[in-house]
Amino acid sequence: MKPEKVRIVLADDDPDILEFLSFNLKNEGYTVFTSKNGTEAIALAEQHLPHLIILDIMMPGKNGFLTCKEIKQNSNLASSIVIFLTAKAEDHSQLEGFESGADDYITKPIKPQIFMSRIKALLKRQKHTSLPADKNTLIEIGKLFIDKSKFKVTFNEVPIILSKKEFKLLYLLASKPDHMFERDEIYSKVWGDDVVVGDRTIDVHIRKIREKIPEIPIQTIKGVGYKFSL
Repeated sequence: MKPEKVRIVLADDDPDILEFLSFNLKNEGYTVFTSKNGTEAIALAEQHLPHLIILDIMMPGKNGFLTCKEIKQNSNLASSIVIFLTAKAEDHSQLEGFESGADDYITKPIKPQIFMSRIKALLKRQKHTSLPADKNTLIEIGKLFIDKSKFKVTFNEVPIILSKKEFKLLYLLASKPDHMFERDEIYSKVWGDDVVVGDRTIDVHIRKIREKIPEIPIQTIKGVGYKFSL
């Protein structure tokens, strides 16, 4: 994906940070749209359908967590990567960030070179990370129906809204019922090899899937991984 074709929405209530980050991103050739709060960020995202959305957490009105949740519930933005760039480094904030649907969590301060390398790695992951290759894009197990081509999940004929990573994780597990996927394999196939994510990232996404579809038979293999049990 060429930089000039990449659209990024950047939201932060600090004008100096907006100017600094926007300058660095534009200097790499990206198209950047800036906003000072979550409401503006959502409006820009709906208008421009960005490849990447960068959110601060502490913004006036709608904070970053609420903004991320709303973005992830918008089917038109299903393919957008959402990351947090924030000074809140506490473990509970990072967990809440991933639970809201974020794909990555970056803490401030961060050197511009490192920030740009993380952005490039995320965009590369979006381009190259794919769902398991198979000829049949449909999975039907009992009352669960997954259509990869339409990014659609239903259970008992009721539509289920999943984030992009939740969908990929569920599809991966359901693609091989009773197969135990080790954590490293899940990271590689769902998140990609070029991005380092927190140790509890998979656990958070599994918990969100279970909350949305309580009846789903995802089994935890303690210390090893997960499998979709029949």
